Order: sequence, then C-alpha cells, then structure tokens
Amino acid sequence: MTAMTLSIWLLWGVVIILAVTVLALARQVGILHERVAPAGALVGGSGPGVGEPSPKLEVRALAGNAVTVGGSLAAGRALLMLFVSPTCPICKQLIPVAQDFTKTERLEVLFVGDGDAAEQNKLVARFGIDAKRFVNGPEIGLAYRVDKLPYAVLLDNAGLISAKGLVNSREHLESLIIAKESGFATLQSYLMAEAKAAR
Repeated sequence: MTAMTLSIWLLWGVVIILAVTVLALARQVGILHERVAPAGALVGGSGPGVGEPSPKLEVRALAGNAVTVGGSLAAGRALLMLFVSPTCPICKQLIPVAQDFTKTERLEVLFVGDGDAAEQNKLVARFGIDAKRFVNGPEIGLAYRVDKLPYAVLLDNAGLISAKGLVNSREHLESLIIAKESGFATLQSYLMAEAKAAR
C-alpha cells in the first residue's frame, strides 16, 4: 500500500467520523429544541407591578380625542398598550403582528409613542393605525417607567395590570395573555410552578 492510498483511506475515515458527529449533534439540537420552553415577555423590575391598579391618566391621541388609561373597561374586555417608536426597527416589525394579534384575541389596543408628532403621523399612516388609538406623549411611558422598546402592558377590565414586559414577537404577546389567564406574573414563573407541581 502506497502512502497516497493510505492518505485517501485516512481521509475517508475522517470524513465518515465527521458525518457521524454532525448527525449526532443535529439529533441533540432537535432534542434541546423540544425541551426548551418558549420565552415570554421580559419583565423589568420598575414601574407598577402585575396585579396592581394601572395609573389613571387622561391623555390626547394624535387625532385630538381624549383617551383614558386605567380605570374600568367593559366586562370581558382587556387593553393592550404597545409602546413604539418610528426609529425602532423591531417596533416596525411588531406593529402589524400586534394589529393582527389584537383582532384575533379581541383586545382593545392603544399605541403609545413619545417623539416628533410628524414622525408618529408617518408611522400611523404607514401601518394604517387609527389615530384615535395612538397617543404621543411622555405621560404614559413615565407612569409605567418604560425605558426600552417595544414594550407592552396588558390591562384587564378592572384596570389592573395583568401582564407587562419587553416584546418582540407574537410569542411574547401571547405570553402576556397566558400570564393574564394563569394569574402568574410571567410565563417563566408559570412554568416553574408547573415543574414543581409535577414533582
């Protein structure tokens, strides 16, 4: 056997070992993907907490109408406030998702921004947002201590904060509904309680 033939056989051996290793790793990634629970909205530590009454605020929408944040809604209704900005690329991706989500979940929606009114009006026109449902001003963001975007707050019909947190996907928005229905502040706390109950 020549050195060239031996090199070819060794090379084939290495290729076969690498192929088996890649298949084993792909299988492990699949197993990990099944075991990892979906992440919910990331809840920060500041501002009014889940289960507390929402601050009651009287603000004006871009259309000029008065909007009341906090307080009671019609029975069985809930309000999703989504804090967005025209300079936030994730916000621009999330707005159409949130519009569809609020329709399917039968939620009232209020978009909240804090910036140049002309830029906010462009955002409203681009995504077909009802200007009566878009508030532009710092009052709500300051009351909830919102410092990162996109941020969502879900209020129940009694004006209590059901869930809140940073969101960047439909899954995160859905986690707010799960938190509201389960009574847990976050999806992570719900999953931990489920794991403890299973033991």
